[in-house]
Amino acid sequence: MSRCAGSRSVRRMTLLSVVVFYVVATVVARRRGYCGMGGRTVVRCRAGHLFTTLWVPGVSLKSVRLGWFRYQYCPVGRHWALVSPVKETTLSASEHEIARSLRDIALV
Repeated sequence: MSRCAGSRSVRRMTLLSVVVFYVVATVVARRRGYCGMGGRTVVRCRAGHLFTTLWVPGVSLKSVRLGWFRYQYCPVGRHWALVSPVKETTLSASEHEIARSLRDIALV
């Protein structure tokens, strides 16, 4: 086996491991009450504003990932802030409705 073939195999295994990790993390987060993980998710900025954003674990197209938090634009307060996902079960019906009606910028 040549060195190139071995390094390709290692890269494939690494990529597969990363993909499996993010799939498992998404499933665990959804089971813990973070319903929108892997899609439209209700988030709260540090100022307390609620809105909906696209949250795909491991992918950041309009924010900077900082572990569980993301630094992105808050459309409610019109400022940049750290945001984190919110368990939708902890929101009242009116908070949930407000958060679902306020979305950040679209990607398309």
